[in-house]
Amino acid sequence: MISTAAVEIARTEGDLHTDDMPLLPDPALASRLTDVLFAGRFDELHRPWTELLRREVFRYRDGLSQEARSELAYERLRIVNRDIESVEDLVTDTSRLVALHEWLGVVDGSLTTLATVHYNLFLGSLLGLDPLGKVDRTPFTTLDQYGTVLITELGYGNNAARLETTATHHPESDTFVLTTPSRDAQKFMPNTGPVGGDKSGLVAARLVARGQDHGVFLFLVPLRDERGPLPGIRIRPLSQTPGSAVDHAITSFDHVRLDRTALLTGDHADLDPDGTFHSAIRNRRQRFLRSIHRVTTGKLCLAAAALSGARATLTIAVRHAHRRHTSAPGSHSHVPVFAHRGHQSRLLAATARAYAATLLMREVVRRRSDPNDPRPTETEVLVPIVKGWATWQARDIVTECRERCGAQGLLSANRIVDLLTPIEGAITAEGDNLVIWTKAAADLLTGRGYEPPRPPPAGPVDPADPEAVLDLLVHHELTCLARAGDRLAEPADDPLERWNHAVDPALELVEAHVTRRAAESFLAASRRPADPATRALLAQTLHLFALEILTPHTGPLLADGHLTADAVRALPRTVERLRTRLAPHALTLVEAFAVPDTILEAPIATDRYARTYDDPHGPWQSKPSE
Repeated sequence: MISTAAVEIARTEGDLHTDDMPLLPDPALASRLTDVLFAGRFDELHRPWTELLRREVFRYRDGLSQEARSELAYERLRIVNRDIESVEDLVTDTSRLVALHEWLGVVDGSLTTLATVHYNLFLGSLLGLDPLGKVDRTPFTTLDQYGTVLITELGYGNNAARLETTATHHPESDTFVLTTPSRDAQKFMPNTGPVGGDKSGLVAARLVARGQDHGVFLFLVPLRDERGPLPGIRIRPLSQTPGSAVDHAITSFDHVRLDRTALLTGDHADLDPDGTFHSAIRNRRQRFLRSIHRVTTGKLCLAAAALSGARATLTIAVRHAHRRHTSAPGSHSHVPVFAHRGHQSRLLAATARAYAATLLMREVVRRRSDPNDPRPTETEVLVPIVKGWATWQARDIVTECRERCGAQGLLSANRIVDLLTPIEGAITAEGDNLVIWTKAAADLLTGRGYEPPRPPPAGPVDPADPEAVLDLLVHHELTCLARAGDRLAEPADDPLERWNHAVDPALELVEAHVTRRAAESFLAASRRPADPATRALLAQTLHLFALEILTPHTGPLLADGHLTADAVRALPRTVERLRTRLAPHALTLVEAFAVPDTILEAPIATDRYARTYDDPHGPWQSKPSE
């Protein structure tokens, strides 16, 4: 939080005026909001990570080379690992694993990438596909060996089920030979580079036995030791990714011999020593999806990390807007930048979206963690939708915050630009957002895991009514569903043309669906606090979120009779009144994100501001000569 000392520094420097804007958040109200945002589990799930990440080794360091930053990220991961009582318990606890990613996402994007690859994709897959523990996991749980995953190929990304790498079984020795048969089959972008020490990988390859292709499975493959890549393995570094220090590479295999234990089939398939294949799942694509089941959890981890970055940048930008002063029209005095409606309206809208996305994420993680989820298919469809929306929202929020901080927002020391690249990576990783939304659009249109909401009562809705405004979100979703369905029914020469008719309105349906679900999660959360002030502030923030979402869609809502012309004309004024009510609470709203200053670090948002930019030898330190 902003300390009293920081306020005193600002006052003496003329950096804040208490008559113009609240100087400090309301700590009691912020604490109650934190309890809502973190589903009452902050102390249980989140505080342990914030305490760990306060250590000096996790502090921002300026001027490091790419290699030094990469080495630091691996070292930080080892320090995190040593603090985990049971790595296997962490990997199998979705809520706790997601919470870890939330806080790593504020500290170091490269560290976050390493953690999600090692803990979720590698260890999560290994535990799931080796339930009897035939593979010794100790080197990986102690991080004596780093685990990575090699699925995507140069020519096969979101269509990885068609990848080319082969693992051919030889019954005479009961071994496999792993081969990269073409340029397009090279494994693209795993972190198989030299940083981080010994590494093994789970390699996705086609299981070929007795001349038959049984589909894609994961194989445990030692990749490199202290001397470099192991025999038959070729690893070439990729060009640098700005803002990321992960040692991404392109990797290929030249007839690498693997023993029998390399094949990981879980409980859904088996291979006899003579090459006879057995599986309870007849469809090869379904077997592949079972093998890469941890990608779903990974979507939640990456979305949570992106949202934590967005919440951190909002904390920075809102604090800075209260500390930074500028001129005011018709006045000789200076006012905080936040006093200007054009500045505050953008930050308040972004804050409302951060609240909505966070609360929706809590709901989806809760459902994903529930072994007795009554609607598992719906949750399965919802996860990629939420991942896409949350990461896109996070990028928009961080970009807005960067602009609102001006030139200060361009400095790495102020954190914002360094939080953007990991979000860009999350948008692409674990399924490119547009691709996974396109799949989700097909699911919604065919009714897989989707039941359209019940139509609200007929008649126009008053958008000034915070309860009734959710009906408008339902109307909008149903309109998008009808439009997409009509386009899908149009005549077409082939299935691709038919889908192309419907895909754009179907994607609009996905967005309408996820924003409606976010508003419903927000509404449910806002009703939980007993304190009236907390409930009122949450209700106003939800109202602003819903109206910001609906404003671009007032035309169809008006045409269909869900809004009156007077309501549409009054909508900008309704939004403005909401912003006016919320503006005095902006510092409290972002304080509820509970990012400690020792983790946030940005000088423009913490007590470091005066110390960072002062010069003890500057001429202003000397008294003017008489």
